[in-house]
Amino acid sequence: MSIPTLLIPGLNCSATLFRHQIPAMWRLGPVMVADHRGADSIAGLADLILAEAPDRFALAGLSMGGFIAFEILRRCPERVTRLALLSTSARAEVPGGPGGKIRAERIRMAREGRFAELPPLHYANNVHPSRQTDDALRATHRGMTEDVGPAGYINQQTANMNRPDSRPTLQAIACPTLVLVGDEDRLAPREHAEEMAAGIRGSRLVVVPVCGHLSTLEQPEAVTAALLEWRSLRAAAG
Repeated sequence: MSIPTLLIPGLNCSATLFRHQIPAMWRLGPVMVADHRGADSIAGLADLILAEAPDRFALAGLSMGGFIAFEILRRCPERVTRLALLSTSARAEVPGGPGGKIRAERIRMAREGRFAELPPLHYANNVHPSRQTDDALRATHRGMTEDVGPAGYINQQTANMNRPDSRPTLQAIACPTLVLVGDEDRLAPREHAEEMAAGIRGSRLVVVPVCGHLSTLEQPEAVTAALLEWRSLRAAAG
């Protein structure tokens, strides 16, 4: 029986984030996209996702999805047959740092009914400089934000602010692992990907050219190819 693939989107992203990859990956087995809106902590989100997940699965997370993937691995590594970490980091939020202050301000905006103002603030840092004037990608990004909604967005930002540092547990990851990063990712830069790849025994690092943070949408063919290779790697292991 084919092992399912479980995909976890990033902050203010929906299943649309993987729209280019799902059809190709579906050929290898069932594909499920997790709902990561229903709790305000990484631990709580991992609990909700695991409650709906298959008994065993290949796990891929982008950005915030990677934070949740680390938590899932800490809880039940025996259920995860392989891991893909896309445009993400193992690091925690820096206490009192600029990232946390920005998150707090955006939570305040969402609570004050200014949710519609948020997509442009995110988009500027989410994509490669060459995509700043890509109206179609911008519309897709806004649509995903609307899919998540204000309540889900507030939960996600709160969870991200308080995420744990996953670097101490990297060496415990034993399944086949892909680490993928865009060459100009401003939010989860290459050095973070290299750090994860160095810490996970036998992992494969892929750097995608001309790509920012939304790698699955910005360079779909390259990301799909990397995921298909990862998904097929050592098939006997799951």
